[in-house]
Amino acid sequence: MKVKKSKPHPKRSARTKAGHFDRRNFRHALGQFATGVTIVTARAKDGRPIGLTVNSFTSVSLDPPLVLWCLSRQATDFAALNAAGLFAVNVLSSRQHRLSRQFATTLADKFTGVECENSPDGSPLLKGATAHFICRVATRFDGGDHVIILGQVEEYRWNGGEPLVFHSGRYHVTTRHPDLPD
Repeated sequence: MKVKKSKPHPKRSARTKAGHFDRRNFRHALGQFATGVTIVTARAKDGRPIGLTVNSFTSVSLDPPLVLWCLSRQATDFAALNAAGLFAVNVLSSRQHRLSRQFATTLADKFTGVECENSPDGSPLLKGATAHFICRVATRFDGGDHVIILGQVEEYRWNGGEPLVFHSGRYHVTTRHPDLPD
């Protein structure tokens, strides 16, 4: 059997030229990695609730319990979120895609019509989320056009349920793999 070599599709392949990327193409390539969707919330120094949709959340360490997320320098509330010493990560359920869109906008008050309660430190916890992680900022790192925020988890809650997933620029829901037993 003769195997044909396929040429890479020009829109699906790119090589760097002296470290230069086609940003849009690079973003599409990164979009092939499915992620969960979260909303990071906090209180600004003036007491108002702030938050934004984040899919760059990940666990880092179990001992000590550490998580991280990346804050875009272009975010509407960049200064307030970057200055916050405490924050909460709300892991969204599959039914919260509208909430994800709402917090991804530049609305002045993203909390309009949103059901939430306050964590002990005052960070808003969104009702219906599959999990909440209440954190204190451990450190911040420069990450190019983002700031990488490492948080020490002080408290967490989880309710379970189906998570909201983002892949290739679209929301998805998960299903059990048909080849694996329950």
